[in-house]
Amino acid sequence: MAANLKKGISYWSFEGGLEGKADISKVLREAKQQRFDSVELSCPGGAITLDSTEAQCKEIAKEAAGVGVAISSVATGLYWGKLPTSSDANVRKESIEITQKILHIAKWLGVDAMLYIPGAVDVFFDPKSEHLPYKECWKRAQASLKASVKTAEKLKVSLCVENVWNKFLLSPNDYIAFIDSFKSKQVKAYFDVGNVRLLGFPEHWIEMLGKKRLGRVHWKDFKFKFYGGGESGEEGAIADGCRKIAAGSAWAGAYSFCDLGAGDVDWPKVLAAFKKVGYTGYCTAEMLPPAAGLVERVSKDMDRILGR
Repeated sequence: MAANLKKGISYWSFEGGLEGKADISKVLREAKQQRFDSVELSCPGGAITLDSTEAQCKEIAKEAAGVGVAISSVATGLYWGKLPTSSDANVRKESIEITQKILHIAKWLGVDAMLYIPGAVDVFFDPKSEHLPYKECWKRAQASLKASVKTAEKLKVSLCVENVWNKFLLSPNDYIAFIDSFKSKQVKAYFDVGNVRLLGFPEHWIEMLGKKRLGRVHWKDFKFKFYGGGESGEEGAIADGCRKIAAGSAWAGAYSFCDLGAGDVDWPKVLAAFKKVGYTGYCTAEMLPPAAGLVERVSKDMDRILGR
């Protein structure tokens, strides 16, 4: 069953991708060369912008078909600056407009899914971000996503809600309740295996979400270490450095995303969970930041995990 999973990679994993400057033609050709089945494109990214036309998108889709690489989905980083849960009503309106445009871009690219960030209790990488009460975040997130459900249903493009580090949808039960509240086949999960490892075990979430809710999947790996005291050598130096963050405590920890297969994700269990629920869709490696040799390394790591 693992062999049936579609091996993909994010546009953001290519050099220049995070800045939206990577040339889509080069990305597609490199992905093919490195034996990927698919690429998740970005808006903005390369020739794709919020102002892209149907004709422009169809040309990109035609090129991808010619290269022999599928476009699995469309992602965007725009939501972090235009949160669907912002306390500013104008920002929430802008986020809805972004969603509507990307839904159409996805349709024109021949894609049936877009990545959707539902909002945030706070933005972990921005210390100036507002801290929104969880209950209010849920309310606003529901309202913002609901505004685009009819468009998604009309276009047959799924709004795939990603579990990101936003202090929101922190359990599989919350994740399921949020998705199911829309009562739409076009609202699904964009499940990130690595993102959830800090909170629990991805195989548990996969089994609870089930095939009907799994719209798309991101692959990352995650490694963390707890330091309880008494460490020596290199580990001791790292532990001491961690303890400086919170003076007076003997307990500290360190964590990091890492190469696929080098972290704490139990990939055999993850693959077994996909098999159990019957998911055979796209698995897109979202490995950041881009670096020389990264795409080739990710391809080899995925092949090893998939047993190819």
